Amino acid sequence: MTTSDSGAPALQVISGNATPEEVAIILALVAAAGGTEPEPDVTEVNRWNDRSEHLRGYLYPGQGAWRASALPR
Repeated sequence: MTTSDSGAPALQVISGNATPEEVAIILALVAAAGGTEPEPDVTEVNRWNDRSEHLRGYLYPGQGAWRASALPR
């Protein structure tokens, strides 16, 4: 059984005879469901700094492609 910083046990079995394996399973489930890490903030991309606008688009070869290349997308 593990102890916390204050010296008190982090988990205490009140009734029954839990084996160390059963206690380990319970601790693993509690740790997995903890979710103590906060969600990251989602920020929008600033279009002024987006360099992907300066990249060339895909080329579509074929009949009439030269005419379509001058048309707006």
